Amino acid sequence: MSKYPADIAERLDRTNELLQRMLMEVAKTPSTHAIFVDAGYVYAAAGLLVTGTEDRRSFDLDAEGLIEAFIDRARTIFADSRLLRVYWYDGARRRIHTTEQQAIAELPDVKVRLGNLNANNQQKGVDSLIRTDLESLARHRAISDAALIGGDEDLVSAVEAAQGYGARVHLWGIEAAEGRNQAEPLLWEVDSQRTFDLDFCRPYVTRRPVTTYEDDTPAPSREDVRLVGARIATAWLAARGRESLVDLLPGHPYLPGSVDQDLLVEAERLLQHSLRGHAHLRRALRDGFWQHLQAQY
Repeated sequence: MSKYPADIAERLDRTNELLQRMLMEVAKTPSTHAIFVDAGYVYAAAGLLVTGTEDRRSFDLDAEGLIEAFIDRARTIFADSRLLRVYWYDGARRRIHTTEQQAIAELPDVKVRLGNLNANNQQKGVDSLIRTDLESLARHRAISDAALIGGDEDLVSAVEAAQGYGARVHLWGIEAAEGRNQAEPLLWEVDSQRTFDLDFCRPYVTRRPVTTYEDDTPAPSREDVRLVGARIATAWLAARGRESLVDLLPGHPYLPGSVDQDLLVEAERLLQHSLRGHAHLRRALRDGFWQHLQAQY
C-alpha cells in the first residue's frame, strides 16, 4: 500500500513520467559546438612561429585553409557533435571590412565580427564581442562546447560567463617559439587545452617577397621626401579619421612603430628609392607627416 494518498501518488507518477520523457529528449538532442577565433592572435602567433615576425604585412595567411583545418580538428575532437559555425573576430578601421575580411565572411559556416583598430593598429572591442557571443550562445543552450582560439587575459570573463551556463570551453593555441603566448589566468580557467605546432601552421603561412629598390639613382632631396610625408599624411587622415589623429598627437614627435613602418614603406614605394640608411631623409619624412597632421588639428 502506498504511503501517499492516491491523488498525490498519481501526480508523482505523472511527474516522473514527464521527467523521463525530458531526459529521453535531451539524450536524443545532438551536442553542438562552435569555434571562436581571435584573428589578431592567430596572425601574430602563426606569423611569428612560421616566418619569425608578427607583422601582417610580411606574410600571407591562408585563412580559408586554416579555418577548414580548425573545423576538421573539431570534427575529430567533438566526434558526436555538430558544428554551429566559426566566429572570426578581427579589427578594421571604422569596422569596415577589408577585401580579405569580405572573402572570409563569404565562406560557409563562418561569421566575421569586427572590432575597431586604433592609430597603433591595435584591436579594440574584440574581447567584448567574443564574450557577448560566448555568453549568449551558452545561455540559450545553442552550444555545449566552445573551442576558443586566443590568448588574451581579457577573455577570462568570456570563459567564466559561458561556463556559468553549462558550456565547456576548450582553449586552442599556437605553439610559441619561446615561453607562452597565452595568459596563465586563461589557461587556468578553461576545461581543456590544445596547441597547434609548426607542422600544422606552416601550410597556411607564406612569407611575402621583400620589395627592393635600386640605389644607383640619385637620392631624393629632403624637400621631396618631406612633401611625400605630407602626401601620405593626407591619405592616412582620410582613411582613419580625426579620432585616430587625437590618439596619435600625444606621442609627438615619435610615431608608433607600426605607423612609422607603414610610412616608410609607402614613401619608398612613391619615391621608388630606398630610405634605409638615410637617417636625415627619414627624419624629413616624419617631419612632413607630422607637419601636415598638426596643421589639420
